[in-house]
Amino acid sequence: MTARNGRGLLHLAAALDQQGAYDAASSVDLARLAEYGALDFVTLGDTFARPGLDALAVLSRIAPATGRIGLVPTVTTTHTEPFHVQAAVATLDWVSRGRAGWQLDVSTSEGEARLFGRRHAAAADTLWQEAGEVADVAARLWDSWEDDAEIRDESTGRFIDRDKLHYVDFEGSTFSVKGPSIVPRPPQGHPVRVVDATDRHARRTAARYADVAVIRVAGPAQARALRTELRDGAAEFGRNPDSLRVLAGLTVDLGDGEHAAEPGHGGGGPRQTAQGPLYRGGPVDLAELIASWHEAEAADGFHLTPVEPRRDLERLVNGTVALLQHRGLFRTFYPGSTLREHLGLGRPANQYAAAGRTP
Repeated sequence: MTARNGRGLLHLAAALDQQGAYDAASSVDLARLAEYGALDFVTLGDTFARPGLDALAVLSRIAPATGRIGLVPTVTTTHTEPFHVQAAVATLDWVSRGRAGWQLDVSTSEGEARLFGRRHAAAADTLWQEAGEVADVAARLWDSWEDDAEIRDESTGRFIDRDKLHYVDFEGSTFSVKGPSIVPRPPQGHPVRVVDATDRHARRTAARYADVAVIRVAGPAQARALRTELRDGAAEFGRNPDSLRVLAGLTVDLGDGEHAAEPGHGGGGPRQTAQGPLYRGGPVDLAELIASWHEAEAADGFHLTPVEPRRDLERLVNGTVALLQHRGLFRTFYPGSTLREHLGLGRPANQYAAAGRTP
């Protein structure tokens, strides 16, 4: 689908993070609100650095309570077992019927390392190299079952066609995996992989493996430069740059009304803070900011983190999103059912099935 300005439609996502929330019910309500606005996906952060609920488990609870919106938990690749991580993400894809994603992250602190006692903290570039290997082996494991590997033939008692299961035999710098997976190939083939590429150490991994890269910068020129860098990097790895969606990450505070606009921005922002760019203003100016960045090819869309989740998400959906829909820049309904379809991404071919075909 194409927007009225000639570019593709915007992609919009929102964070569900709530400080000190220890029940899933409030997250379910927020996810339903985001789905009402036809957002591409919601994210839920997770880290070993602070207490909180397991993001992947919470989104598994949200999956049956929603029908279209994508569900993207943060799951660290540090101190976790790659085989278990890919199986859990594949399970979320099955539970949600093809709406799962996975935001890869790394754990850099010695405090996090002590929780596990297996190794000391490592440098960010080393950890992101490992994260890339985890992303690689996850895709191999998702492909280790061909789509028609399950035969479920009661007459012969055969459940699986063993010729359509594949060993991945992966050797990484810190782990090895034989495979195959214990979970059949996910509905999307590969659940959507998301990487926050603001940190330069993460950009190589994002360019090579991510379906969605998030960049947190305060100006459209910076965003456009980073988007170009990531797309060029994807091309260098033999990928089609158009298979990578680059979203601008922005924290939004929609509770204080409209503010005097600065040149090139609405609502007096965004302004760079220690936590990243912050927009403080009203829904109307936020819609203008999003539209102007999209028109300037600074980003393919936005990942928005509400300061106060319930209040700001309501104003985002009923104000900003409605205005963007009215301008023909954002969808009014979900034309597909999977997260890949929302993002305009194809279902990947199975690398083992493709390798086994004869010309």
